[in-house]
Amino acid sequence: MPARDSSTIEKTLQERRDANLLGKNILGQEGFDFDIEVRLGAGAYVCGEESALIESLEGKRGIPRKRPPFPVTSGYMKKPTVVNNVETLLAAARIAVFGADWFRSSGTEQSTGTKLFSISGDCARPGIYEYPFGVTIRQVLEDCGAEDTQAVQLSGAAGFSIPTQEFYRKIAFEDVPSGGSFMVFNRQRDLLKMVLNFTRFFTHESCGFCTPCRVGGRLMNDLIEKVMVGYATSYDIKELKNICKVMKKTAHCGLGSTAPNAVLDTLQKFPTTYARRLVNKSHEPSFNLDKALEVSRHLTGRDDEEAHLRLGN
Repeated sequence: MPARDSSTIEKTLQERRDANLLGKNILGQEGFDFDIEVRLGAGAYVCGEESALIESLEGKRGIPRKRPPFPVTSGYMKKPTVVNNVETLLAAARIAVFGADWFRSSGTEQSTGTKLFSISGDCARPGIYEYPFGVTIRQVLEDCGAEDTQAVQLSGAAGFSIPTQEFYRKIAFEDVPSGGSFMVFNRQRDLLKMVLNFTRFFTHESCGFCTPCRVGGRLMNDLIEKVMVGYATSYDIKELKNICKVMKKTAHCGLGSTAPNAVLDTLQKFPTTYARRLVNKSHEPSFNLDKALEVSRHLTGRDDEEAHLRLGN
């Protein structure tokens, strides 16, 4: 979290300690000990994965652990550890105060309670919204003032690309689950720019531990760039799909396995985004070796036929 937010929280925590609501022997009850410590992270996306977060808390590089053992048996400092986010802890506190029946009174049978959404993009009223689980995507778009929407990206870069014909769907575990991010894209947006932004993000955020994510992410990004500039062919699209499938099946953690989601979703649901950029050839090389030798020719003062690579040589 940002240092500014941390200082505000630290001030509040100290007030609670001064009131004997945190720390040792809370409210005079012997042995009732509970405290909260705030740790600042470097903002690495992969540390959203629970075992990578634990590694970071221990002062190590944020890399997901091999499992088993799972954190609930061997987590922070090899002690049993439960990892939850603030929203979960808030829901637990409200259940403790108001009861389980109150909590179940909103949402659906399989997805009880409410969900916070961070709504951004092409809408008149972006911000933080709270909805009961089961709300439709169309309802959220109406409430935030979105018009002429062509797609919604749910759950961030690793989430789901939802086209217009699926706006009837409900945000719930039994239909479309969401981590809370809700990005709106109108018809003036180029969705391939969104995809390229995501692939660059995952290439940058990969911890580099496993080959499918480290190498596959770079190959995926390079092919999207090739499509973007109009040099890709149908062969490249086939290769792109194969790389995405390998990443999803073999990556070490959720970052690598979900990184291709936006690519595969848009290929399936927005095929014209790619098709209109493809060149009408079976294959187009993505690297010009002869051009790459231009620097060497300049340094050596050569520009004869033997200093060039020709097709068929």
